[in-house]
Amino acid sequence: MNWHILATPRSFCANKGAAHELLETHGCKLDLRAPKHPYCASDLAAMIGDYDGVILGLDDCNAKVIKQAANLKVISRYGVGVDKVALEAAKDKAIKVFNTPNTNTIAVAELCIALIFSLARSVPQISNAAKLGVWERGSGWELNGKCLGLIGLGAIGNAVAQRAQALGMNILAYDPFVVSADTNIQLVSLAEVCARADIISLHTSLNQSTRHIINASSLAQMKKGIYLINTARGELVDENALYDSLVNGHTAGAAMDVFNHEPPKDSPLLNLDNFIATPHMAATTVESVQRMSMAASQNLLDGLSNQENENRII
Repeated sequence: MNWHILATPRSFCANKGAAHELLETHGCKLDLRAPKHPYCASDLAAMIGDYDGVILGLDDCNAKVIKQAANLKVISRYGVGVDKVALEAAKDKAIKVFNTPNTNTIAVAELCIALIFSLARSVPQISNAAKLGVWERGSGWELNGKCLGLIGLGAIGNAVAQRAQALGMNILAYDPFVVSADTNIQLVSLAEVCARADIISLHTSLNQSTRHIINASSLAQMKKGIYLINTARGELVDENALYDSLVNGHTAGAAMDVFNHEPPKDSPLLNLDNFIATPHMAATTVESVQRMSMAASQNLLDGLSNQENENRII
């Protein structure tokens, strides 16, 4: 059987190797069409009609796209989140949807720790100043003994907790779907995370209850001098409220890998000295790309051939 497959993730398209060979040896004709930025729904809808399967990055696969997908049988998400996929519309058309859990856990957790260090010692700011000839030492602060609050305690949240514990940090976590955790992690309410943590890091999925979970009200409940990190989903944070909190000094610093709109060209956050931005790179390492590529490809093949697969969402 020959299958016509669209692939959009940039790292998948750029790294032609074992995953591509796997698909091609199983009769898949790959159409690699990586955009500079994720496809909007109208662009994806205009091209999706003839494909049997798609490997999608952060492209907007809404109900309009699904409606135009005349031959589509499988959507294989290159990553974990499926908030950009219209699941009900896909289900109505019997389109199978898969994701790739745990393939990028280490990569995201390690970047989160790197951002914690960057905030603690103002690494980007001091480096930039040193290159301009400003040779002034920053005092910074130590992580040992500090309290890290996690919002979301899935695979990535747990991986961050494990690494933070090795640095001597105390861990609080809020996750309404988790009833027990490692003995060194204290499960508490969202309000308690806000009130007690020195650093808060977001690791929850995006849905109606978590959209803008960080807002003016929750920021006001946090300690003065709080540090915030988001490597999960941009829409978890009300960026206007965060900007105000960073400007007035209640939030001492923030680091974000994800934004409400990407790239965040007009975001006032980018003008602040106490804000660190990275370009949605948390999940991207050499190793994680290999794992995600193979998992997304195997998911696609299993979906096309009606094989059982634990990564199936619908």
